Amino acid sequence: MGVEISQHHTHKIFLICNYILLGAASSCIFLTLSLRLFPSLVGFLLILLHVITIGGAISGCAAANGGVSNKWYGLHMVATVLTAIFQGSVSVLIFTTTANFLGALKSYVREDDGAVILKMSGGLCVLMFFLEWVVMSLAFMLRYNAFVDGSHGSSSGNRGGKEEDLKNWPWPFQV
Repeated sequence: MGVEISQHHTHKIFLICNYILLGAASSCIFLTLSLRLFPSLVGFLLILLHVITIGGAISGCAAANGGVSNKWYGLHMVATVLTAIFQGSVSVLIFTTTANFLGALKSYVREDDGAVILKMSGGLCVLMFFLEWVVMSLAFMLRYNAFVDGSHGSSSGNRGGKEEDLKNWPWPFQV
């Protein structure tokens, strides 16, 4: 009974983190558009990164609704890993070379205002970076718990079936 409650809480935290990712990524898109970056290639790539982040969060919400295939889970994990790496890289670029990054974006906003808007976007990128690692960890825990529950349900309760399953594993993982 305690395990089911724990899984339920993990599932809720996973969904909340994905919803926060959706909000943060859409906020970054609006901040990017407020810099009037759409005509520049770098601005388009920044918006594309946030759109992919939104897609990963949506696939995470779909994967969290149980009974999903390995395809949705794999898509969510790949999208989350890639966007986490790129969100971290973008945030480092924003905070270390704000003026150069703003120049590459070809913003039409005054430099002081553009730097403030860009740093707000960088702060959201840092938030998304950490949330994506939390989401990946929670997704792994949920998937692992579903796997364990499935294997417990398929065995007849005896330890012999479990030991035979472990003997079929590759050599480094045999017990």
